[in-house]
Order: sequence, then C-alpha cells, then structure tokens
Amino acid sequence: MKRVIGIFSFAAFIYANLPISAHAQQMPKRSLKELINKQESGWELVADWIKQAKNNVQVLPRNQVRADSALLAAQVTTRSPMGAIIYETGGILVDNGWLRILGSGSSGLDRDLMGWNKNKQQGFLLVADDVLGGFYAINAGAFGSESVGKIFYFAPDNLHWEATNKSYSEFLLFCFSGDLAGYYKNLRWKDWKQEVSVLNGNQGVMCLPFLFTKEGKNISKNQRKAIPIEELWSFSQDIQRQLDSTPQFRESRQAP
Repeated sequence: MKRVIGIFSFAAFIYANLPISAHAQQMPKRSLKELINKQESGWELVADWIKQAKNNVQVLPRNQVRADSALLAAQVTTRSPMGAIIYETGGILVDNGWLRILGSGSSGLDRDLMGWNKNKQQGFLLVADDVLGGFYAINAGAFGSESVGKIFYFAPDNLHWEATNKSYSEFLLFCFSGDLAGYYKNLRWKDWKQEVSVLNGNQGVMCLPFLFTKEGKNISKNQRKAIPIEELWSFSQDIQRQLDSTPQFRESRQAP
C-alpha cells in the first residue's frame, strides 16, 4: 500500500506545483503537519538505498527551519523519496560531489529544490545536476504526456534533453549504485576528483572549447574554470534556444 500511496502523492505533487493546468493553480496547499508522515517515512527507504550504495554518497545536514520551509513549498509528503530527501537532508552529493541531488539546502549545497526551480522554464522540475552543467529534470509535460513523471537529462555535450526512462526513485538508485563511470566515460578527465573536491554545490565547471562543439569533445585537453551553476544553466539554455525555440529531446545515451 505504501508504494501505491507514494505514486499518488508524487502525481499530486507534479500537478500541484508546476503551472501546467488551471486545476493545479486551484489545489489547496497542505500544512506541514499534513506533509510529514512519521509512520511511513520515505527516508527509511532512501537511507537503506544509501547504506547499500556502491558509489560514494554524502548526505548533507539539514537546517530544521529550511527543511520545514522547503517541504511546504514543494507540497510533497515525506512518505515519498522526494519529500523525504527534501525534509531530511540539506541535499545529497554523489561520487565525490560530481552529482548533486537537491534537498532543502545546506552550506555545501546552498539551493533548495523549489527555490532552484523558481523562474525556470515551466513543464519540468529540476531535481539534480552534475558539475559539468548536466541537469536532471522530472517531466511534467515539456517532453510529452507519455513520459510525465520520468527523468530527463540535459546533456552539456550536445544541448539535448535525453530520456532516461527512469522514475525519480529509479534515478536515485542509479545515482547511488549505478555505473556512473561508464555513464560519464567521455566527460571525465584524469584528475577530476581533485578538481571537483574543492567546489561547492553551487559551482560547476565551464569547459573551453565548449563541450557541445567539435573542438571541445576531448575534455582532457579543454581549459576548465569553476563558475556558478546558475551561469552554466543560463548559458546552456540560451544557446539551446538560439538553436531551436522548443526543448529538444532524444533517447538516452546508454545508461548502465
């Protein structure tokens, strides 16, 4: 029963928080008490996935005031993995900080999930990103109705949204225990761990030549510079809009 309720909670979250319909605008907001489920917390499930993780996972500490505020803004219950991560963590760093999963914000990842999505494009919800400016988003209509609720990846090396065919929970499992080295095999350089270790969760790496150009495909030879992740997002989206007026997406690169 827990899994069924989790699915319905997530569906309500999608329609309640992304302005894709008049019905969504009219849904009443739930109180903090209604959103916190102490009997069937999704954090128990997520914590178990982290305990069994094959990749390096760092759970950032939460600030109670920020956690309360972030959960109220998201309007998703702690019964779900997303609600649990928002309420129980300041965010999660994976693979030595290469991947950042958004929670309620902390000193090491000073962005909360709904705050990061403010003033971003409608039709999807950004939930995680990587240091190169690759962004993971839950589809809420921008990429078609058949894949609503699935994760899409904005690839910095081609400026396309790629279908992963994964739900949010499946995406978490991939982050924690999937073959990230294989997935990012063409996007890592020899000493990437050392360079990434000095970044905070609000920074990313800009590569010159750009990764989406022919000259920038060999990342080991590129110049690399740490810049705010917001700048990476804005830059990549501006370039993508110049190429095409609507979000482009295609099937995923082979995910292990």
